Amino acid sequence: MASRKDVRFPGPLGDFVTTSASTAARPRRVVLLGSTGSIGTSCLDVVDHLGDRLQAVGLSAHGRWQSLMEQARRHRPRWVTLTDRNSEGAAQLKQLGGKTEVLFGEEGVVRMVSDPEVDVVVTAIVGAAGLTGTWAALEAGKTVAVANKETLVMAGPLVMDLARRRGVQVLPVDSEHSAIFQAMRAGKASEVERIVLTASGGPFRGKTRRDLANVTKEEALRHPTWQMGPKITIDSATLMNKALEVIEARWLFGIDPERIEVIIHPESMIHSFVEFKDGSVLAQLSPPDMRLPIQYALTYPERVAGPAKRLNWRELGAWHFEQPDLETFPALQLGYEVARQGGTCGSVLNATNEAAVQRFLGGELRFLDITHACRDVLANHHYSARPTLAELTAVDRWARQEVARWTPKNQPTVTIT
Repeated sequence: MASRKDVRFPGPLGDFVTTSASTAARPRRVVLLGSTGSIGTSCLDVVDHLGDRLQAVGLSAHGRWQSLMEQARRHRPRWVTLTDRNSEGAAQLKQLGGKTEVLFGEEGVVRMVSDPEVDVVVTAIVGAAGLTGTWAALEAGKTVAVANKETLVMAGPLVMDLARRRGVQVLPVDSEHSAIFQAMRAGKASEVERIVLTASGGPFRGKTRRDLANVTKEEALRHPTWQMGPKITIDSATLMNKALEVIEARWLFGIDPERIEVIIHPESMIHSFVEFKDGSVLAQLSPPDMRLPIQYALTYPERVAGPAKRLNWRELGAWHFEQPDLETFPALQLGYEVARQGGTCGSVLNATNEAAVQRFLGGELRFLDITHACRDVLANHHYSARPTLAELTAVDRWARQEVARWTPKNQPTVTIT
């Protein structure tokens, strides 16, 4: 095997050591957690286009075993992991043969991300389930490209502290946080005045609360600019995705919530802004295509030609901006409250939102009930300012149980203090 050369790079999240494709004499070996989702499939498309630089050596999925099998046959990874042990696909996957080893459960995820030959772990599992793989990868000293915002919402301080102690980098894959990360390279972290996250506004931009009283699942899933999974699409419709991104940015970049703003930008071309103390504002812009931030995280600090869409400068029109409507979309304000409170609040908000979205998709709750349930459960939980990982897991379970029995009339709406 060719010798590897570690190179130290300064960055807005601190100095870190990495091995670039040009110095390693072999492709970066990537484990992809959540390979069958929208982020996962986009990631594999990037790997396909950059086969001389990237190699998918590990893939995981929960229930979509057929898609996982197809991916394994195409990419021939060293491992695949099916986290749903009871899936009928367990027996089918064992028939893959060749050099691909079939693993199961969280143990399989941990084994993949901990292997000494793995360079980068992409965490694209939706929801709280992504925390296990992220934590194990950081423990093993891997660079983590995090597409699972819930990990930082739940346990941001613990995750970032672990990354610092292990001397590894957490690289953002969300388009907004990737944009911030890229723009922040123009200066020092101490020179940043504020960051501004852009939001498409979702399918209900311009609507009133009365308009949203009886919206259907199909209407909420009709996103105007992005093609995403159902959970994150509903989050976009409620603006809860932006609330979670405020919390994620607070921990990822170590910036106070008062210096994080959100602006509605329906064209989704400008992915975020960074304003520096001298008044300069830098933005990253590109067509809405998740392959670009994925590729940037996988090839960082290098930029190479890839499959992402390009701006057509001859066809550019007007871009629009407006302030978010906090009365119609109170989830965003809830995100700021949680970012300020910290502690167990992030874990509770994430869990209640996941559970409430599932009840909405199942026809058990109305659209406006999602944020209402989140606020009620959050306001009534036993707050801890410095929770352990075990406490965060426990409060996550409690919050889901509370949402399962929540009804719009059973609890008053309370503001967090």
